[in-house]
Amino acid sequence: MSADVSISRDVAASADAVWEMVSDLPRMAEWSPENEGGAWIKGANGPAPGAAFRGSNRHGDKSWKTVAKVVDAEPGRRFSFRVTAMGLPVALWAYDITPTESGCTVTESWTDLRPGFFKPVAAKATGVSERAAHNRSTMEQTLANLAAAAESSD
Repeated sequence: MSADVSISRDVAASADAVWEMVSDLPRMAEWSPENEGGAWIKGANGPAPGAAFRGSNRHGDKSWKTVAKVVDAEPGRRFSFRVTAMGLPVALWAYDITPTESGCTVTESWTDLRPGFFKPVAAKATGVSERAAHNRSTMEQTLANLAAAAESSD
């Protein structure tokens, strides 16, 4: 069974500018309270379907790394990726961006793909037992910080 969380925010910046920001892995650390950025791996050098990257995350004194593969890389519209850890599915993350008259609306979505037996292991490794509630809170912070950065530079 999966859990889904989606948070939307209007941003007074172009859809293209916001897409460039969410698909720039090292910069994610600038606005995410948990993600410390990422690096392209396995020969990838930018966002494209099938490109792989390693993400680094931290919550309190816990830190962990994951591997992700880009699913969608549609400039100005959508950036999504599937995350795995220890070879197991973890999540599908997506940023959907819709142009508006005053900029765009960005929706960050998370779908929990972890097998049931893996959730207690993940909770111990990350220090987060209620992942959906935790992600809702961090996603709100991420989008607020993203909007502030996008609006100050657009």
